[in-house]
Amino acid sequence: MLTINIVTIFPEFFRGPLGLSIPARAAEAGGVRYNLVDLRDFAHDRHRSVDDYPFGGGPGMVMRPGPFFEAVESLGATSPIVLLSPRGRRFAHADAMRFAEGRELTLLCGHYKDIDERVASHLATEELSLGDFVLSGGEPAALAIVDATVRLLPGAMSDLDSARTDSFFDRGISAPSYTRPAEFRGYHVPEVLLGGDHAKVANWREAESLRRTREAEARDRAEWQVREARIAEREAALAVIEQAAAKKAAEKARRAAAKARKAAREARRNEPGAPT
Repeated sequence: MLTINIVTIFPEFFRGPLGLSIPARAAEAGGVRYNLVDLRDFAHDRHRSVDDYPFGGGPGMVMRPGPFFEAVESLGATSPIVLLSPRGRRFAHADAMRFAEGRELTLLCGHYKDIDERVASHLATEELSLGDFVLSGGEPAALAIVDATVRLLPGAMSDLDSARTDSFFDRGISAPSYTRPAEFRGYHVPEVLLGGDHAKVANWREAESLRRTREAEARDRAEWQVREARIAEREAALAVIEQAAAKKAAEKARRAAAKARKAAREARRNEPGAPT
């Protein structure tokens, strides 16, 4: 059985979804056990607060490291301990398969502005993200990861072959799907799917899968190129700032050295017996 620990300040966020559809079926089949951990149970003030102001100033609140460490330690949790974070590596189907093959998975859900970096550096074994966007908290991302994982467990789906033909299951993007009616508002199902020739259907699906995968990869490459260009711009701007700061520091040091030399000359002139 896979045990999924979810550490969150909103355990109620999960009770409804985990009691429905495939997540519920996976639990009923004995493939998974959900353990919702309220992070506030590990806060030690009367307000059960888990956040504080950031060192160095700035807007927003930062979640303290203590409650996270204590929560995980109370579980005796082992790797993988996943921090949901927009900074993390993008979650993929391979991760879902890896988690489904394990015995335990712990998900850490942040909230507010950020989580103390020591949670990421010294508690979590990895950081995962759903994409290049920010959610109000880690809970929706955790729920998505749970769903993607438990649907692969025995007993979760009535038709496992359906999962095996999904996108990313030992393949790229899956081919388009159609159902009845064959014509809808002037839009027609491809003839190859109506002819009953299974070999042609298989070839068509493989070709469409490759086409869609190539299109998705080309789109992703273009997006990464834009992102890399923006990073390069930021690096160039930072280099200009650093150069200006270095120049300012060098000028300050030069003035300080000149001032020191002048002071030394004055001191020598004022020494007893010094020439006037």
